[in-house]
Amino acid sequence: MKRICFKFLKNEWNKELKVLKEYQFFLILILILFPIFIFFVGCDMFLSESEENERFIQKVHIFYYPWYRNPQTDECWKHWDQNNHNPPDDIASNFYPVLGAYSNNDPETIDKHMQWIKNSNVGVIIISWWGQKSWEEDPVPLILEKAKKYGLKVGWHIEPYLGRTAASVKKDIEYIINTYGSSPAFYRDVNHGNKPIFYIYDSYRISENDWATVLSPAGTDTIRGTQYDSIVIALFVNSDDTSFVLNGYFDGFYTYFATDGFTYGSTPSNWASMAQWARDNNKIFIPSVGPGYDDTRVRPWNSINRRDRENGAYYDRMFQAAININPDIISITSFNEWHEGTQIEPADPNKVSPDGYDYIDYQPYPDTFYLYKTLYWSNTYIKNSSHLKGLTIKEKFMPSVGSVMPKNTSIYRCPFKNILYTWNANYVGLKP
Repeated sequence: MKRICFKFLKNEWNKELKVLKEYQFFLILILILFPIFIFFVGCDMFLSESEENERFIQKVHIFYYPWYRNPQTDECWKHWDQNNHNPPDDIASNFYPVLGAYSNNDPETIDKHMQWIKNSNVGVIIISWWGQKSWEEDPVPLILEKAKKYGLKVGWHIEPYLGRTAASVKKDIEYIINTYGSSPAFYRDVNHGNKPIFYIYDSYRISENDWATVLSPAGTDTIRGTQYDSIVIALFVNSDDTSFVLNGYFDGFYTYFATDGFTYGSTPSNWASMAQWARDNNKIFIPSVGPGYDDTRVRPWNSINRRDRENGAYYDRMFQAAININPDIISITSFNEWHEGTQIEPADPNKVSPDGYDYIDYQPYPDTFYLYKTLYWSNTYIKNSSHLKGLTIKEKFMPSVGSVMPKNTSIYRCPFKNILYTWNANYVGLKP
């Protein structure tokens, strides 16, 4: 019986070997091609995830100011000494930076700025631009280098420099693209045709007819359809600026000001109707949110426009109002506009000037409080954006600090400092 069984098994095995020999070429081919297939499909999936992540993070922009200088780096003071202030301890701001009266030409300072911005889950830095070869342009190569290091992108905020015209802005766009466009950190909006973006501050100072010459497809000096075609964003101030946006052929508009009620555009209660108009007219609406406003150390007469931070509640309301209208992009005013007190950059607690001025700070919360606020709201915006419905934000794209929207009070580790905080479910603030 054993011999019969053995003979049977042997015969079956020989049949299997015969089949394997007949198809061995195809089996070998499959074994060779399968890993290659997996490799390329895996790479494609990885790139797709990376591109989706890029789309998520680049929906949050922040205005950045490169105009600060100090004698240690630049042999002179700039901006910190405005309105007859005497830095380093007496500066033109109601707050005092935790980094001191720094220079934007200092590599360590810029590295820290980019690290903070990256940790806040903001994807695009919008640099204040004051014209070609201006001294404010000096730090741009350094900012691009450090932005690349942290995976950030850089866009542009064209300021009302002396002699600015629609024609000069066109030349600025050409210059910026030619000079910096090859940098990996140069921002091109993957959500809007992969074009660079240029915010135009005080765009209303130039007539809509002049803007049409460079922004209309039929303009006599147009950028449309050329290698310099870009997303050009007007400042929206008054309720009737809709005609200016249309007739100037802007791609969209933003509100900039961090003062609720200062202009029609900066008033969140108006944003829903503005967003609807933008959708109806195929324009990009970019609401600007900020943590507060206080410029009384440089404009003592402007206290009427001061907006208290309310321990973060003011920032919460503005960000929530922006999220409610589901915009393509949200901009933040600002990372470091210290003169106007709109910064989210860490402020030094308990700093007093030589003349006895007690600088405002973020206490009872830590100096990184508004960075973490920004992280929270950036992630909330990304998660709730209808543009991303049907997509899953991978956990690796979210902060590794516990639940983003906890049901109950939870413990998490702040990404900016190695400190544990509690997070209240109603998000009334960070509590050490």
